[in-house]
Amino acid sequence: MQNLLNIYCFSRGLLLVAGLAGVLAVSPNCVHGQQSAVADAAQGENFLGFDRNIYPGDAALPVLRKTFSFASFWISPPPGGTSNTWVGKRALLREQGFGFVVLYRGREERELKTPAQAAAAGASDARDAAANAKREGFAAGTIVFLDIEEGGRLSPAYHAYLRSWADTLLAAGYRPGVYCSAIPVSEGHGVTIATADDIRGNEAPREFSYWVYNDVCPPAPGCATKLSAPPAAKSGIPYAAVWQFAQSPRRKEYTAKCATTYARDGNCYAPGDTARAWFLDLNSATSADPSGGAK
Repeated sequence: MQNLLNIYCFSRGLLLVAGLAGVLAVSPNCVHGQQSAVADAAQGENFLGFDRNIYPGDAALPVLRKTFSFASFWISPPPGGTSNTWVGKRALLREQGFGFVVLYRGREERELKTPAQAAAAGASDARDAAANAKREGFAAGTIVFLDIEEGGRLSPAYHAYLRSWADTLLAAGYRPGVYCSAIPVSEGHGVTIATADDIRGNEAPREFSYWVYNDVCPPAPGCATKLSAPPAAKSGIPYAAVWQFAQSPRRKEYTAKCATTYARDGNCYAPGDTARAWFLDLNSATSADPSGGAK
C-alpha cells in the first residue's frame, strides 16, 4: 500500500493546500511539490485558484500558494498583449505545488469573416497551442482553455472556429476547453443566452471543459478569499469545471452588492499580499488541477 501511495504521489504531481475551510492532511511520503491532493478525490471538494495575465514574479509564488491550489498559465500572449510572461515558469509553479488552468488566446468575432476562414484559423491556433503546451512541458491529455472574451450568442463563423480548434487540438493529443461567459444576455422577447450554453448546444458531440466567468453579485460572493471556495455550479452553469467569480478591477455594474469585499482600488489581493503587489482574478474549481497540467 505504501508503494502504491508513492506511485500515486509521483503520477499526480499535486500538492494539497491548506484549504480556506480548514487544513487538510497530506501524506508525508510525497515529495515536496508532488504531494497527492487527497481531497481532490473527495466528493464535493472545491478548490480556490487565481488567474492574471501577467506572471506575478517568482517571489509571489510562496505567498499565493498559502491561499490558492491552482494558477492560470498562458501559453500564448494574453488579450491585448504581444508577449507572454509565463513562458518557462511551469516547473517553478509545479515545485510550489500549484495545479494549472492552461490558457490560449482565442480570436475575436471581428477576425472571423466566413466559416471556411474561421475553420482554418481554428486549426492554425490549435496547432500553435499544442506546440506551445508541449514546449512548456504540459503532457498529452492536458486541457487547454481557449479564451473567449465576448459574451452572448456566438456567430456561425465562431462556431466553425471552435469545432476546428477542438478537432485539431484533440488530434495533437490535447483536450479542448473554453473560458467563456456564464452571464445571461438578453436577446429580447424574454429570451436570454449565456455563451457557455450556446457553445454546448452547438459543438456537440465534441466535449469541452468549461471555465466560466460570472462576477455578478449574487451569485458571485465578490473578492471572498477568506471564505471556502464556492461550488463552480453556482456560477449558473451546472456543468462548469471552473468558475471565475471575481475580476480585478471589479466591474461596478455587476458588483455593487459585494463592493465591500474588494480593496479600495477595486482589486482582489491574496490575504498574505500586504503590499497589494499582485491584483488577481479569483476562481473555484472541482479539482486542484483543472487542466490536469501538473502531471
